[in-house]
Amino acid sequence: MPDIHIERDHALGLEVARLLARRWVEQAESDLDMECDYRPGDSRDCVRFKRSGASGELHVSADRFELHAKLGFLLGAFKERIEAEIGKNLDALLKQGNGNALKGAART
Repeated sequence: MPDIHIERDHALGLEVARLLARRWVEQAESDLDMECDYRPGDSRDCVRFKRSGASGELHVSADRFELHAKLGFLLGAFKERIEAEIGKNLDALLKQGNGNALKGAART
């Protein structure tokens, strides 16, 4: 099975990273028909996700997002495109996280 591994470093802190991860979960559930299980931890959270043909985990910490996914046979043919789209979505979320409005929301 084809694997996807994406890492993104950031300097947002854990609370803002958690907000972004929850946004990612909302997008994955609504746009990709994923089933997601969000498990918070003391210093790192884990989001397990799955759907027909794909499964994986997103690890969220104060300074990094790390995504591991396994694609089934049919989705494996589109690995490069899927990997690029996931990377683009994570980059967009991190860009949002650098905005003052989201940082203010984390403090409340």
